[in-house]
Amino acid sequence: MSNLIEMTGISKSFGKVQVLKDVSFSLKKGEIHALMGENGAGKSTMMKILTGIYPKDSGTIRVRGQEVNFSGPKEAEQMGIAVIHQELNIIPQLTVMENMFLGRDLCYGRTGILRTREMKQKTREYLGRLGVDIDPDAEAGSLSIGQQQMIEIARALSLNAEVLIMDEPTAALTDREIEALFEVMRDLRAQGVGIVYVSHRMEEIFAICDRISVLRDGIFVGTENIKETDLDTIVHMMVGRQLGERFPERNVAIGEERLRVEGLSDSGAIRDISFSARRGEVLGIAGLMGSGRTEIARALFGVSEKQSGRIFLDGQEIHIRKPDDAIRHGIAFVTEDRKGEGLVLGLSVRENIALTNLGRLSKNGVVSSVKEAGFVREMIQRLNIKTSSGEQTVKSLSGGNQQKVVIGKWLGIQPKVLILDEPTRGVDIGAKKEIYNIINELTAVGVTIIMISSELPEILGMSDRILVMHEGRLAAVMDKTEATQEKIMHAATGGK
Repeated sequence: MSNLIEMTGISKSFGKVQVLKDVSFSLKKGEIHALMGENGAGKSTMMKILTGIYPKDSGTIRVRGQEVNFSGPKEAEQMGIAVIHQELNIIPQLTVMENMFLGRDLCYGRTGILRTREMKQKTREYLGRLGVDIDPDAEAGSLSIGQQQMIEIARALSLNAEVLIMDEPTAALTDREIEALFEVMRDLRAQGVGIVYVSHRMEEIFAICDRISVLRDGIFVGTENIKETDLDTIVHMMVGRQLGERFPERNVAIGEERLRVEGLSDSGAIRDISFSARRGEVLGIAGLMGSGRTEIARALFGVSEKQSGRIFLDGQEIHIRKPDDAIRHGIAFVTEDRKGEGLVLGLSVRENIALTNLGRLSKNGVVSSVKEAGFVREMIQRLNIKTSSGEQTVKSLSGGNQQKVVIGKWLGIQPKVLILDEPTRGVDIGAKKEIYNIINELTAVGVTIIMISSELPEILGMSDRILVMHEGRLAAVMDKTEATQEKIMHAATGGK
């Protein structure tokens, strides 16, 4: 197979920080090539240099043998290179069709009159290839994150590109949507399209990719054929050390009942949900997207209004109408959308961590800078947040460190119940292990953890008990000793 892309000797610095040093990478025609590494290893920078978002400091880039220096993504698109970004580029106020054809409307000649019917038909066709049925006239912002991701993927496919760069494309997708995407990827591979696949999900890499290249701290570590390597080898290449077991052992003594929920229903997404969770327990919630997993969390935290049901904490009924009520009772919530709901990206690490703790850090409405600095320093050290200082803007941190900042801001309220919705989404394998260790430390001091996750290995590896949701109802409750991926998926898809 001939090379579609050849990058050799690529180096890049931002100020005094060198993020890539003499890195090489190649993509063959008709292959799916994984690009892996911990957050901050340089993967995204590498792809941004390829597509002209960043200029390289040194090195050469060849596309189909021709040396190129793109001045921006538009030039890369014209050379047949399309990108599906991890950060969604959807414009929420526009329709699905308008997002699909943004910047390349189909018009009648030079009249400027849109060929709307044709654009709608093509939108349906490209979404149909992914097994998705979404109204082209729907406002994009009204759709789920997973549906928005499918629009991004369909748009990239519509460019008929020879090279497709996918950056964490499955982070918000259900198992069914992922399998549909993989089918399309296999078809594209058979047609000679080269795909660069950036993901932290090891199971996916071994399921769909042909080769894997690893970056560590901006340096090229090596390339392996998937059929000739294994998980331990790749992890060692990524982190430079043996990681040990993926999930730390749980030896926590689980105590008496901390939380009890009876007959919880909202305006339609969840119906008659009852369960309990004990001190020191990790209660996992599994289910397909749209099954009601996140809606349970949002109703418990007062983000969405419950229509009926009762909530008990330490045996006493509590009434939660808004997040302030939940926080006052010691319930904290790390949402699945850390950038949109969990963080204020333009603020510093210090400001984000202090945000939910201003009451205890202030007197007579004035924040004590000494108390604040001490508290933030404690959280940075306790959670091993990799930051130059508390004044670094949170948007410049890696995904794993951003997630630790979100967790840090809630630990200050000393929660009795901590709800974690997709706690390791978009987080590298090393940072995942650190988050799992934080979960174990919290449960060891009696905190109750409710963990929602789309990753079944994570649910099985970290939960003491597992709730499985199906179409807004509780389909099964399993102890970790009896749970398997097959049993969970059986219940999640409506099996008895």
